[in-house]
Amino acid sequence: MARVGFIGLGNMGAPMARNLIRAGHSLKVFDLSEEAMNYVVQSGAEPAQSVTDAASGVEFVVTMLPVGANVRQVYIEDQVIGAADAGTVLIDSSTIDVESARAAHAAAEAAGYRMLDAPVSGGVVGAENATLTFMCGGSPAVFEAARPILDDMGGKIVHCGAAGLGQVTKICNNMLAGINALAAAETMTMGQRLGVSARTLYEVISASTGRSYFFNESNPVPGILPTVPASNGFKPGFMAKLMLKDLRLSQAAAQASGTTTPLGAAATAAFQALVEMGYGDEDTASIIKLIDSELS
Repeated sequence: MARVGFIGLGNMGAPMARNLIRAGHSLKVFDLSEEAMNYVVQSGAEPAQSVTDAASGVEFVVTMLPVGANVRQVYIEDQVIGAADAGTVLIDSSTIDVESARAAHAAAEAAGYRMLDAPVSGGVVGAENATLTFMCGGSPAVFEAARPILDDMGGKIVHCGAAGLGQVTKICNNMLAGINALAAAETMTMGQRLGVSARTLYEVISASTGRSYFFNESNPVPGILPTVPASNGFKPGFMAKLMLKDLRLSQAAAQASGTTTPLGAAATAAFQALVEMGYGDEDTASIIKLIDSELS
């Protein structure tokens, strides 16, 4: 088993870290929130005093941070790169902009470290159940070195290509997820207003060409699926404000690549409006509240 430093113990990071402990790894953890740290320490982790402390004396460093600026801060300005022992593998599982991911890779490579950008899909449920999908960017050799750690947190581990391409893949995935969430909300609301029951809409569409993972597995109409966020007060899950963050990343990537993404732009505008309505901390499925005023 390995010695792992884990930095960033939020809704996703904490269960990911606990799964590594359950798998037998020795963890040293750090988060700006003492409460978040204590939650993982109670599971058997050692508390670190700083990000550099968390990165020293370990074989792997895993980070799960909110935005690209945090990743640059932790790796470059706070000097995780440099504090880690020679040979340490650096794994950033944050969902961030491609430029920040590549900047961290470049700084790591210049200092003689191996790094992987490895954002995830699967939400809090996937993090808790160790069924996350990891989308990895970096050299094949680093990917193979990191894989035993990723396997203990996820169910599907994919090498997407060179540095930053894990982030590209994640941004594409979440743009499509945001579009699907909005489309499911529009479809369910329109059908009901025209007289079809929500149950009938679900039974037909979930087995027809309009189906999607979001429609089938996280339908936004309360009561259709008993265990999903919509049926549990829209408790996240994956918060709407985080979907908005990822959609904004998709639009920056679209601009950088010269790609026209009208549906991505529409989904971004919709989630921006939803967050402005005050539902940013609710699940992504709460986008239906933007379409169906009776739910808001």
